[in-house]
Amino acid sequence: MSFPTLQNDTFLRACRRQATDYTPLWMMRQAGRYLPEYKATRAQAGSFMGLATNVDFATEVTLQPLERFPLDAAILFSDILTVPDAMGLGLHFVEGEGPRFERTAADEASIGTLQVPDLEKLRYVFDAVTSIRHALQGRVPLIGFSGSPWTLACYMVEGGSSSDYRKVKSLMYARPDLMHHLLAVNADAVAAYLNAQIDAGAQALMIFDSWGGVLADSHFRHFSLQYTARVLAQLQRVGPDGQDVPRIVFTKGGALWLQEMGALDCEVLGLDWTANLGKARALVGGGAGTPGKALQGNLDPNVLFAPPAVIEQEVQRVLDDFGTPHTDSSVVGSTHIFNLGHGISQFTPPEHVAVFVDAVHRLSRQVRHSN
Repeated sequence: MSFPTLQNDTFLRACRRQATDYTPLWMMRQAGRYLPEYKATRAQAGSFMGLATNVDFATEVTLQPLERFPLDAAILFSDILTVPDAMGLGLHFVEGEGPRFERTAADEASIGTLQVPDLEKLRYVFDAVTSIRHALQGRVPLIGFSGSPWTLACYMVEGGSSSDYRKVKSLMYARPDLMHHLLAVNADAVAAYLNAQIDAGAQALMIFDSWGGVLADSHFRHFSLQYTARVLAQLQRVGPDGQDVPRIVFTKGGALWLQEMGALDCEVLGLDWTANLGKARALVGGGAGTPGKALQGNLDPNVLFAPPAVIEQEVQRVLDDFGTPHTDSSVVGSTHIFNLGHGISQFTPPEHVAVFVDAVHRLSRQVRHSN
């Protein structure tokens, strides 16, 4: 499979801890409801799943933010719950409530029958990856993604979103054996799913451990981190174009476990806004020529509701928190990928996003030229 030559590899170089001319930037949920053009395409598709399962629509909305903003990466438009949907749980979206499953995996009978799904049921995702990769024409790299085994388990047991995680935690404490079985199936399914995305053309991968931070300290290691590691151990390292495929792990609320996450077999750790980038860099960033993780994050998404001058101040603060960037092209070193600390809000004014993107690129260049 051949794809257009990549023109802007700044994001991938930062993932590899190589020096860059500026700090690359992309946003979680960058293709989404804050854009009027997304809403128009979504209305045309008729439903969220109608959008996600249609290759042309998924390609269109993935590229929409890149038409507006000079972002340094695209991320596949899809949903983390496609995997449990393919396991037979029946995913649908309720207006104003979010994702819901028709069936749950919450007891011995339902969990015992779970299997890694037939990947042909997810063919629409892989076809979208290939379509998007071609449509990008090498402009920027394409990121594929999945939910973490624990995060998927939360939705599968609860039947949808939860405010207290009562059902999934009750199962975890009462029947840890069942929870470990569920997580093992999820991990193997996620690994197969991500490998198929690599085969289809994804140039980097991200694992969203969106609910890892709700776990108690000891249980995070046993029920989240262990199974994220199981996914990473199974991932292909090289894509169809012969290039390595960097792996990003993002745990919302995960700053408490940065040291433990530093041992994961991945290239990048994503941080939410509760983490301090400077402290994270000292802990897991590594020095020039030494092993470490690239860091991704971590502006509070609500900053984008502030006036433009405040957005610039907060961008500068995040850059200052990270510190002087690695600039020696002869060795690897500590690098930063700018992102929000979680997904962009649907209410964000697009003109504020333009201010944000410009500020990151402009101010990060100034930091390098002043040192």
